[in-house]
Amino acid sequence: MKDSELKNIRGSFHRWNEQVYRKSAAKNPEREEEFTTASFTPVDPVYYPEECNEEKYLEKTGFPGEYPFTRGIQPTMYRGKLWTMRQYAGFGTAKESNERYRYLLDQGQSGLSVAFDLPTQIGYDSDDPIAYGEVGKVGVAIDTLADMEILFNNIPLDKVSTSMTINAPAGVLLALYIAVAQKQGIKKDQISGTIQNDILKEYIARGTYIYPPKPSMRLITNIFEYCAREVPKWNTISISGYHIREAGSTAAQEVGFTLADGIAYVEAAIKAGLNIDDFAKRLSFFFNAHNDLLEEVAKYRASRRLWARIMKERFGAKDPRSMMLRFHTQTAGSTLTAQQVDNNIIRVTIQTLAAVLGGTQSLHTNSRDEALALPTEESVRIALRTQQVVAYESGVTNTIDPLAGSYYVEAMTDRIEKEAEDYILKIDSLGGMVASIEKGFVQTEIQNAAYRFEKELEADKRIVVGVNKFIISEDEEKELLRIDMKVQEEQVKFLKKIKAERSNDTVNAKLSALKNAAGGEDNLMPFIIDAVSSYASVGEICNAMREVFGEYKEHVVF
Repeated sequence: MKDSELKNIRGSFHRWNEQVYRKSAAKNPEREEEFTTASFTPVDPVYYPEECNEEKYLEKTGFPGEYPFTRGIQPTMYRGKLWTMRQYAGFGTAKESNERYRYLLDQGQSGLSVAFDLPTQIGYDSDDPIAYGEVGKVGVAIDTLADMEILFNNIPLDKVSTSMTINAPAGVLLALYIAVAQKQGIKKDQISGTIQNDILKEYIARGTYIYPPKPSMRLITNIFEYCAREVPKWNTISISGYHIREAGSTAAQEVGFTLADGIAYVEAAIKAGLNIDDFAKRLSFFFNAHNDLLEEVAKYRASRRLWARIMKERFGAKDPRSMMLRFHTQTAGSTLTAQQVDNNIIRVTIQTLAAVLGGTQSLHTNSRDEALALPTEESVRIALRTQQVVAYESGVTNTIDPLAGSYYVEAMTDRIEKEAEDYILKIDSLGGMVASIEKGFVQTEIQNAAYRFEKELEADKRIVVGVNKFIISEDEEKELLRIDMKVQEEQVKFLKKIKAERSNDTVNAKLSALKNAAGGEDNLMPFIIDAVSSYASVGEICNAMREVFGEYKEHVVF
């Protein structure tokens, strides 16, 4: 766009602002609440070409499937293939979860997403005293290969893509998945899916860590190396901004901190001797979908563009696939309310639209009752139907990146990219992401944003329907899914049976070999696979490495 054209547009804007807009607002006052995004950014009354750099269209926006991938990583996007519809599920025993997975697949779900219980997430068996009261509560209990065999019974692993939300023991659960596939007669190079495997965000926002950063990063790069060679269809990490946002971050913080985590993983892999284009194309990301629809759309577009530049300019990637930010999205659990739970269906619909308009590759939609308990089958079905209605009835999948060219969305995309990049530069100046976590910088930034939101909520500067406005009297929700303590008793009994029937001499030998390897420099994945195949338990394997690596102690930030 020529300077004369921009000058003319700018002049017309100032005329409109003074002679039309301000006069109208004086005559008919605007609403009292502040006009800001969910991330506290002021929103202007109108946006126009000067603010969204329309003259740099080819450089900053371009076309779908081409660098810098602002408009999507595939040339056809949803015109060619819809996103994978994954409903995050897992509770109680492997048998109960298997039944839920098969139900969801029958309802039209196109991929599995496994939730593990808290003991599994932090590497303890169901019979460990520390696991008491938590077995099967927030996910499925997995102790040995026997549980994993039941979990995927009658589910062909060469036909279904599986995402597993597991971090500190990610290598162990991947090894169990590989072992189950082999028992089904499926080769390692035929299975596809994702492990979250993102330990840095655990130190920042979630807390299910086991080992200190250095050995944790070693395990992650071991998985990168092993899968690049043996399991080529597997996404070896899902670098997660979801939990950062759930902890209270802004949209720009979610992007900046997530991509900074990604930079740390790439640097660790390169330091371990891996070639950037051998592993980078299997990296994936996991983002939140919040209520501010247009800010969220801009967030996804900014993330793609910034990551493409990082991979090309910072790391020298040559393969375009290494520059593509592929991501899974989950709707925001932190926005769900226990009050008027049916309102959560509406919130999830808005968040679903944000993810789809932003070009997600897969999506989980939360259920209406998740602020109260694990979801019932009926509420899970409604959540899945939300995706299906958007996919097949809304029309938003008929064209690629339908909000491109919106002056507001393009300006917001630029702003989030700039703010996220500023965070990355700050983290670089502090010595990288691990050092920034150890110094408490990242945690403090998130805490400050979360505190500001709560203060605005308490002051009624932000409205949450049913919480601080439009409140009604309600009866207690009756139809909730509760996990009985009998689940723990059954799981412990089954674990004891497996331990009694297996060859404990073989198990001890495999655990000893793993422990010795942990003390050296070998890739640990083959040793972990050998151990799980002998029916060594998750807790036994994690404890063998605990003895060598130690445990992480949290850096407390006030």
